[in-house]
Amino acid sequence: MELGIRGKRALVTGSTAGIGLAAARALAAEGAEVFVNGRTQARVDEAVRAVREAAPGAEVRGIAADLGTAEGCERALAEVPDVEILVNNLGIFAPTPFPEITDADWLRFFETNVLSGVRLARGYLPGMRARDWGRIVFVSSESAVQITAEMIHYGVTKTAQVAVARGLAETTVGTGITVNSVLPGPTASEGVSTFVGQMAEAQGVDFATMEREFFTTARPSSLLRRFATPDEVAAMIAYVCSTRASATNGAALRVDGGVVRSIL
Repeated sequence: MELGIRGKRALVTGSTAGIGLAAARALAAEGAEVFVNGRTQARVDEAVRAVREAAPGAEVRGIAADLGTAEGCERALAEVPDVEILVNNLGIFAPTPFPEITDADWLRFFETNVLSGVRLARGYLPGMRARDWGRIVFVSSESAVQITAEMIHYGVTKTAQVAVARGLAETTVGTGITVNSVLPGPTASEGVSTFVGQMAEAQGVDFATMEREFFTTARPSSLLRRFATPDEVAAMIAYVCSTRASATNGAALRVDGGVVRSIL
């Protein structure tokens, strides 16, 4: 399917691995000019090479900046002052018992997971309005709907992303701009794979056994019964960034493998 985004400029935050990298590859394969982002130049350079290998001939550049800070967002906006597609993928997570989540942790999670997208959307929306076309996607999580006891602070930020996306969509009435959120379920991203691998090693089992255990005990409602791949999530992200998704605005789109037991 031709997505109609050839030549459009796209920034994917937190895109040196996992869902972000997969989204960058998917957009580049559709002919978009893609900017990948990470905190270190080495990781960014590696991601740029990976995207170019996956999409030969694609225009791919990198931005090394910590977008979990106001200064990092200012740097990104200075280096790339205008984009037509913004994928707010940057996010952090950590299983932590609620009594041990400090004020500093709450603020760090909120600034990274929520304010990074707020700051960039605020910077790029004027250009989208001038062109009367744009796509903003917040990569949230099924944890926005089903906040888990072990990551309450993470879940709260994911719910906030959905709220921000819907609120911003309300400001795009009658325009060619859309703002949506995508809610992945358990996904084999770099962080999750490392975490599950460490759990498997600690219990003396292999990854596949640990994966089965996870879906039996932690996510028994899953219909997929496995971790989704980053590419499976990226396919949804690429679609909502496309011209074909013009009637999808203000939506929270689940790619959760059926984990959330709700028809709405």
